[in-house]
Amino acid sequence: MSLISSLIPSLGASPAAPAAAATDATPAADLGPTVTPRYQLTETAEAYGLTVELPGVAKDGLELTIDHEQIRVVGRRAGRKPEAWTALHRETRDAHFELELEHGRAVDPETIRAELRDGLLRVALPKAGALKPRKIAVA
Repeated sequence: MSLISSLIPSLGASPAAPAAAATDATPAADLGPTVTPRYQLTETAEAYGLTVELPGVAKDGLELTIDHEQIRVVGRRAGRKPEAWTALHRETRDAHFELELEHGRAVDPETIRAELRDGLLRVALPKAGALKPRKIAVA
């Protein structure tokens, strides 16, 4: 089964109480209101790609953890509005981001790479060795 078909948001776990949170992770209850960010999954022969939209999140406000069969992304927005600022129209909420995906042990956690630039988190999730396609020599 491919990661794209098996990666789904954790429907059984409440964002306020994740099923398998890492021990050093900040509890979601400390975040206040959270929203699920938009994300995109891609697949190549060697790896899966995850791109998450996190506008307003800096590197120091980002937490990316992988634990057992879950990937968790928490983004804390640091922006503050000026005192005299009044919104005439808003299309976004002042909420932090939280995304939990299940990977079913399809990725190699030791070789994951991530980069945050211009509000986009790009994560390379190399496939576990058993999932990579192999050529078999026929004698």
